[in-house]
Amino acid sequence: MKLTIRQIAEMAGVSVTTVSQILNHKGRRFSAETRQRVNDIVEKYQYKPDFFASNLITRHSKTIGMIVPDVTDSFFSKIVEGAERYTNPLGYMLVLCNSHHELEKEIQLLQQLADRSVEGVILATPNILPEEYSVDSEFSQTMPLGLIDRGINQRDNGRLMVKEYEGAYQAVSYLVKSGHYNIGLIKENTDYYQLEERYNGYYQALKDAGILFKHENVVTADLTVEGGYYAAQQLLKQKHLTAIFCSNDAMAMGCYRAIYEQNYKIPDDISVIGFDGLSFSKFMNPPLTTIKQPVFDIGFTAAKFIVDAIEFPEQRIPNKIFETKLIFRESVKNLASE
Repeated sequence: MKLTIRQIAEMAGVSVTTVSQILNHKGRRFSAETRQRVNDIVEKYQYKPDFFASNLITRHSKTIGMIVPDVTDSFFSKIVEGAERYTNPLGYMLVLCNSHHELEKEIQLLQQLADRSVEGVILATPNILPEEYSVDSEFSQTMPLGLIDRGINQRDNGRLMVKEYEGAYQAVSYLVKSGHYNIGLIKENTDYYQLEERYNGYYQALKDAGILFKHENVVTADLTVEGGYYAAQQLLKQKHLTAIFCSNDAMAMGCYRAIYEQNYKIPDDISVIGFDGLSFSKFMNPPLTTIKQPVFDIGFTAAKFIVDAIEFPEQRIPNKIFETKLIFRESVKNLASE
Protein backbone atom coordinates (compact mmCIF):
# COMPACT_ATOMS: atom_id res chain seq x y z
CA MET A 1 0.00 0.00 0.00
CA LYS A 2 1.55 3.31 -1.12
CA LEU A 3 0.41 6.14 1.11
CA THR A 4 0.24 9.84 0.35
CA ILE A 5 1.10 12.56 2.85
CA ARG A 6 -2.60 13.38 3.09
CA GLN A 7 -3.43 9.78 4.08
CA ILE A 8 -0.65 9.80 6.69
CA ALA A 9 -2.08 13.05 8.08
CA GLU A 10 -5.58 11.53 8.32
CA MET A 11 -4.29 8.39 10.04
CA ALA A 12 -2.23 10.42 12.53
CA GLY A 13 -4.98 12.98 13.13
CA VAL A 14 -2.80 15.95 12.14
CA SER A 15 -2.53 18.37 9.23
CA VAL A 16 -0.67 17.76 5.97
CA THR A 17 1.68 20.63 6.91
CA THR A 18 2.53 18.94 10.21
CA VAL A 19 3.42 15.67 8.44
CA SER A 20 5.49 17.52 5.83
CA GLN A 21 7.49 19.40 8.46
CA ILE A 22 8.12 16.27 10.53
CA LEU A 23 9.31 14.35 7.45
CA ASN A 24 11.65 17.23 6.56
CA HIS A 25 13.08 17.30 10.11
CA LYS A 26 11.51 20.70 10.83
CA GLY A 27 8.91 19.49 13.30
CA ARG A 28 10.62 20.26 16.60
CA ARG A 29 7.77 22.53 17.67
CA PHE A 30 5.44 19.51 17.70
CA SER A 31 5.23 17.20 20.69
CA ALA A 32 7.31 14.05 20.86
CA GLU A 33 4.06 12.07 20.87
CA THR A 34 2.92 13.65 17.59
CA ARG A 35 6.27 13.10 15.92
CA GLN A 36 6.33 9.49 17.10
CA ARG A 37 2.79 8.87 15.81
CA VAL A 38 3.69 10.15 12.34
CA ASN A 39 7.01 8.28 12.25
CA ASP A 40 5.35 5.03 13.32
CA ILE A 41 2.93 5.24 10.37
CA VAL A 42 5.78 6.10 7.99
CA GLU A 43 7.80 3.11 9.22
CA LYS A 44 4.86 0.70 9.21
CA TYR A 45 3.92 1.44 5.61
CA GLN A 46 7.52 2.14 4.48
CA TYR A 47 6.52 5.51 3.10
CA LYS A 48 8.92 7.09 0.62
CA PRO A 49 8.50 10.76 -0.33
CA ASP A 50 7.74 11.62 -3.94
CA PHE A 51 10.52 14.08 -4.68
CA PHE A 52 9.14 15.00 -8.10
CA ALA A 53 5.77 15.95 -6.63
CA SER A 54 7.52 17.76 -3.80
CA ASN A 55 9.60 19.70 -6.28
CA LEU A 56 6.46 20.99 -8.02
CA ILE A 57 5.15 22.30 -4.71
CA THR A 58 8.29 23.59 -2.98
CA ARG A 59 10.50 24.34 -6.01
CA HIS A 60 13.25 22.41 -4.22
CA SER A 61 14.53 19.20 -5.80
CA LYS A 62 17.18 18.56 -3.12
CA THR A 63 19.52 17.41 -5.88
CA ILE A 64 22.94 18.80 -6.79
CA GLY A 65 24.71 18.05 -10.05
CA MET A 66 28.40 17.16 -9.94
CA ILE A 67 30.53 17.08 -13.08
CA VAL A 68 34.06 15.63 -12.94
CA PRO A 69 36.58 15.05 -15.76
CA ASP A 70 37.05 11.34 -15.04
CA VAL A 71 34.97 9.30 -12.58
CA THR A 72 37.57 6.49 -12.66
CA ASP A 73 40.40 8.78 -11.51
CA SER A 74 41.24 8.17 -7.83
CA PHE A 75 41.67 11.90 -7.26
CA PHE A 76 38.19 12.79 -8.47
CA SER A 77 36.53 9.80 -6.83
CA LYS A 78 37.93 11.06 -3.50
CA ILE A 79 36.52 14.53 -4.23
CA VAL A 80 33.10 12.98 -4.95
CA GLU A 81 33.33 11.04 -1.67
CA GLY A 82 33.98 14.27 0.22
CA ALA A 83 31.06 16.03 -1.47
CA GLU A 84 28.68 13.17 -0.70
CA ARG A 85 29.78 13.12 2.93
CA TYR A 86 28.55 16.72 3.27
CA THR A 87 25.39 16.60 1.17
CA ASN A 88 23.82 13.26 2.13
CA PRO A 89 23.14 14.03 5.83
CA LEU A 90 21.40 17.23 4.70
CA GLY A 91 19.03 15.31 2.44
CA TYR A 92 20.68 16.35 -0.83
CA MET A 93 21.48 13.80 -3.51
CA LEU A 94 24.36 14.12 -5.96
CA VAL A 95 23.82 13.48 -9.66
CA LEU A 96 27.29 12.48 -10.92
CA CYS A 97 28.32 13.20 -14.52
CA ASN A 98 31.52 12.46 -16.46
CA SER A 99 32.83 15.14 -18.83
CA HIS A 100 35.92 13.29 -20.14
CA HIS A 101 37.85 16.59 -19.77
CA GLU A 102 35.90 18.09 -22.69
CA LEU A 103 34.58 21.66 -22.45
CA GLU A 104 31.82 20.96 -24.96
CA LYS A 105 30.63 18.02 -22.84
CA GLU A 106 30.70 20.16 -19.70
CA ILE A 107 28.46 22.78 -21.32
CA GLN A 108 26.06 20.07 -22.50
CA LEU A 109 25.90 18.56 -19.01
CA LEU A 110 25.34 21.95 -17.38
CA GLN A 111 22.30 22.51 -19.60
CA GLN A 112 20.95 19.01 -19.03
CA LEU A 113 21.29 19.35 -15.26
CA ALA A 114 19.54 22.73 -15.35
CA ASP A 115 16.70 21.18 -17.37
CA ARG A 116 16.34 18.55 -14.64
CA SER A 117 15.90 21.25 -11.99
CA VAL A 118 18.97 20.53 -9.89
CA GLU A 119 19.45 23.26 -7.32
CA GLY A 120 23.13 23.78 -8.00
CA VAL A 121 26.16 22.26 -9.73
CA ILE A 122 29.68 21.44 -8.57
CA LEU A 123 31.94 21.49 -11.63
CA ALA A 124 35.50 20.12 -11.49
CA THR A 125 36.99 21.42 -14.70
CA PRO A 126 40.40 21.79 -16.36
CA ASN A 127 38.86 24.30 -18.80
CA ILE A 128 38.23 28.04 -18.93
CA LEU A 129 34.47 28.43 -19.19
CA PRO A 130 32.77 30.67 -21.77
CA GLU A 131 31.54 34.02 -20.42
CA GLU A 132 27.90 32.88 -20.42
CA TYR A 133 28.79 30.17 -17.86
CA SER A 134 31.11 32.18 -15.63
CA VAL A 135 30.31 32.38 -11.93
CA ASP A 136 28.95 35.92 -12.41
CA SER A 137 26.80 35.06 -15.43
CA GLU A 138 23.01 34.97 -15.66
CA PHE A 139 23.22 31.18 -15.72
CA SER A 140 25.03 31.11 -12.37
CA GLN A 141 22.61 33.61 -10.88
CA THR A 142 19.67 31.30 -11.58
CA MET A 143 21.52 28.13 -10.54
CA PRO A 144 24.54 28.31 -8.20
CA LEU A 145 27.72 26.99 -9.82
CA GLY A 146 30.68 25.91 -7.67
CA LEU A 147 34.02 25.37 -9.37
CA ILE A 148 36.90 23.07 -8.55
CA ASP A 149 39.30 24.41 -11.17
CA ARG A 150 42.60 25.33 -9.48
CA GLY A 151 41.69 29.00 -9.94
CA ILE A 152 41.88 29.17 -13.74
CA ASN A 153 38.41 30.77 -13.94
CA GLN A 154 38.69 34.19 -12.32
CA ARG A 155 36.28 35.13 -9.54
CA ASP A 156 36.34 37.07 -6.29
CA ASN A 157 34.77 34.53 -3.96
CA GLY A 158 34.15 30.80 -3.61
CA ARG A 159 37.68 29.95 -4.74
CA LEU A 160 39.16 26.61 -3.64
CA MET A 161 42.93 26.92 -3.84
CA VAL A 162 45.65 24.41 -2.94
CA LYS A 163 49.21 25.48 -2.14
CA GLU A 164 50.58 23.37 -4.98
CA TYR A 165 53.63 25.53 -5.60
CA GLU A 166 54.68 25.24 -1.96
CA GLY A 167 54.12 21.48 -2.03
CA ALA A 168 56.23 20.91 -5.13
CA TYR A 169 58.94 23.24 -3.85
CA GLN A 170 59.06 21.29 -0.58
CA ALA A 171 59.31 17.95 -2.41
CA VAL A 172 62.21 18.99 -4.62
CA SER A 173 63.97 20.78 -1.75
CA TYR A 174 63.73 17.57 0.28
CA LEU A 175 65.38 15.66 -2.57
CA VAL A 176 68.17 18.24 -2.75
CA LYS A 177 68.74 18.06 1.04
CA SER A 178 68.91 14.28 0.62
CA GLY A 179 71.84 14.72 -1.75
CA HIS A 180 70.03 14.54 -5.11
CA TYR A 181 71.17 17.04 -7.72
CA ASN A 182 69.99 15.32 -10.90
CA ILE A 183 66.21 15.31 -10.48
CA GLY A 184 63.78 14.47 -13.24
CA LEU A 185 60.21 15.77 -13.48
CA ILE A 186 57.21 14.02 -14.98
CA LYS A 187 54.76 16.85 -15.55
CA GLU A 188 51.21 16.92 -16.82
CA ASN A 189 50.11 17.32 -20.39
CA THR A 190 48.62 20.84 -20.44
CA ASP A 191 45.68 19.52 -22.47
CA TYR A 192 44.85 17.22 -19.56
CA TYR A 193 44.99 19.45 -16.50
CA GLN A 194 46.85 22.68 -15.82
CA LEU A 195 49.22 22.11 -12.91
CA GLU A 196 51.84 24.73 -13.75
CA GLU A 197 52.38 25.53 -10.08
CA ARG A 198 53.92 22.10 -9.58
CA TYR A 199 56.34 22.71 -12.44
CA ASN A 200 57.11 26.21 -11.10
CA GLY A 201 57.84 24.80 -7.65
CA TYR A 202 60.23 22.25 -9.17
CA TYR A 203 62.00 24.90 -11.24
CA GLN A 204 62.38 27.39 -8.38
CA ALA A 205 63.60 24.80 -5.89
CA LEU A 206 66.40 23.82 -8.29
CA LYS A 207 67.25 27.48 -8.93
CA ASP A 208 67.38 28.34 -5.22
CA ALA A 209 69.68 25.37 -4.63
CA GLY A 210 72.03 26.54 -7.39
CA ILE A 211 71.24 23.51 -9.57
CA LEU A 212 71.16 24.04 -13.34
CA PHE A 213 67.73 23.41 -14.88
CA LYS A 214 67.87 20.96 -17.81
CA HIS A 215 65.00 20.67 -20.28
CA GLU A 216 65.89 17.05 -21.00
CA ASN A 217 65.11 16.20 -17.37
CA VAL A 218 61.45 17.14 -17.86
CA VAL A 219 58.98 14.89 -19.69
CA THR A 220 55.31 15.66 -20.30
CA ALA A 221 52.56 13.03 -20.12
CA ASP A 222 48.94 12.45 -19.16
CA LEU A 223 48.18 12.33 -15.44
CA THR A 224 47.64 8.58 -15.48
CA VAL A 225 49.51 5.40 -14.55
CA GLU A 226 50.22 4.85 -18.25
CA GLY A 227 51.42 8.43 -18.65
CA GLY A 228 53.87 8.03 -15.78
CA TYR A 229 55.09 4.71 -17.17
CA TYR A 230 55.95 6.00 -20.65
CA ALA A 231 57.37 9.28 -19.34
CA ALA A 232 59.64 7.44 -16.91
CA GLN A 233 60.91 5.25 -19.75
CA GLN A 234 62.07 8.41 -21.50
CA LEU A 235 63.59 9.91 -18.36
CA LEU A 236 65.53 6.77 -17.53
CA LYS A 237 67.53 7.29 -20.72
CA GLN A 238 69.19 10.08 -18.74
CA LYS A 239 71.58 7.76 -16.91
CA HIS A 240 72.68 10.46 -14.48
CA LEU A 241 69.29 10.90 -12.78
CA THR A 242 69.03 9.82 -9.15
CA ALA A 243 65.47 10.98 -8.44
CA ILE A 244 62.15 11.64 -10.19
CA PHE A 245 59.38 13.96 -9.01
CA CYS A 246 55.98 12.95 -10.42
CA SER A 247 53.09 15.42 -10.75
CA ASN A 248 50.66 12.96 -9.16
CA ASP A 249 50.59 9.59 -7.41
CA ALA A 250 49.12 7.76 -10.41
CA MET A 251 52.09 8.85 -12.51
CA ALA A 252 54.40 7.67 -9.72
CA MET A 253 52.82 4.21 -9.88
CA GLY A 254 53.59 3.99 -13.59
CA CYS A 255 57.06 5.35 -12.90
CA TYR A 256 57.67 2.48 -10.45
CA ARG A 257 56.84 -0.07 -13.14
CA ALA A 258 59.22 1.51 -15.66
CA ILE A 259 62.03 1.62 -13.09
CA TYR A 260 61.62 -2.04 -12.16
CA GLU A 261 61.54 -3.08 -15.82
CA GLN A 262 64.96 -1.43 -16.23
CA ASN A 263 66.20 -3.62 -13.36
CA TYR A 264 66.63 -0.61 -11.07
CA LYS A 265 65.54 -0.57 -7.44
CA ILE A 266 63.62 2.10 -5.55
CA PRO A 267 65.13 3.90 -3.70
CA ASP A 268 68.59 2.29 -4.00
CA ASP A 269 69.03 3.35 -7.64
CA ILE A 270 66.24 5.88 -8.22
CA SER A 271 64.25 7.86 -5.65
CA VAL A 272 60.64 8.80 -6.42
CA ILE A 273 58.22 11.38 -4.98
CA GLY A 274 54.55 11.75 -5.93
CA PHE A 275 51.86 14.35 -5.36
CA ASP A 276 48.29 14.05 -3.96
CA GLY A 277 48.75 11.65 -1.04
CA LEU A 278 46.04 9.27 -2.22
CA SER A 279 45.41 6.20 -0.06
CA PHE A 280 46.94 3.68 -2.48
CA SER A 281 50.34 5.42 -2.31
CA LYS A 282 51.11 3.92 1.11
CA PHE A 283 50.57 0.42 -0.28
CA MET A 284 53.07 0.80 -3.13
CA ASN A 285 56.35 -1.10 -2.79
CA PRO A 286 58.18 0.69 -1.28
CA PRO A 287 55.55 3.05 0.18
CA LEU A 288 55.60 6.30 -1.81
CA THR A 289 56.92 9.55 -0.39
CA THR A 290 54.37 12.11 -1.56
CA ILE A 291 52.94 15.59 -1.15
CA LYS A 292 49.54 15.18 0.48
CA GLN A 293 46.76 17.55 -0.42
CA PRO A 294 43.38 17.28 1.35
CA VAL A 295 41.43 15.86 -1.61
CA PHE A 296 38.47 14.68 0.50
CA ASP A 297 38.27 18.09 2.19
CA ILE A 298 38.24 19.85 -1.19
CA GLY A 299 35.11 17.91 -2.20
CA PHE A 300 33.56 18.38 1.25
CA THR A 301 34.15 22.15 1.15
CA ALA A 302 32.94 22.48 -2.45
CA ALA A 303 29.69 20.81 -1.39
CA LYS A 304 29.37 23.11 1.63
CA PHE A 305 29.88 26.15 -0.58
CA ILE A 306 27.18 25.06 -3.05
CA VAL A 307 24.67 24.17 -0.31
CA ASP A 308 25.30 27.54 1.34
CA ALA A 309 24.76 29.25 -2.02
CA ILE A 310 21.46 27.39 -2.40
CA GLU A 311 20.13 27.96 1.11
CA PHE A 312 21.62 31.41 1.81
CA PRO A 313 21.76 33.10 -1.63
CA GLU A 314 22.26 36.54 -0.09
CA GLN A 315 25.49 35.50 1.64
CA ARG A 316 28.94 35.93 0.12
CA ILE A 317 30.74 32.58 -0.24
CA PRO A 318 34.30 32.79 1.17
CA ASN A 319 37.53 31.61 -0.41
CA LYS A 320 39.37 28.59 0.98
CA ILE A 321 43.09 27.82 0.77
CA PHE A 322 44.25 24.26 1.47
CA GLU A 323 47.70 23.41 2.81
CA THR A 324 49.92 20.64 1.45
CA LYS A 325 52.17 18.38 3.50
CA LEU A 326 55.19 16.22 2.68
CA ILE A 327 54.57 12.61 3.75
CA PHE A 328 57.89 10.90 4.43
CA ARG A 329 57.97 7.25 3.42
CA GLU A 330 60.51 4.84 1.96
CA SER A 331 60.89 5.81 -1.72
CA VAL A 332 63.69 8.38 -1.21
CA LYS A 333 67.29 7.46 -0.48
CA ASN A 334 69.48 9.85 1.50
CA LEU A 335 72.63 10.27 -0.59
CA ALA A 336 73.91 13.10 1.62
CA SER A 337 74.83 10.64 4.36
CA GLU A 338 76.98 8.51 2.07
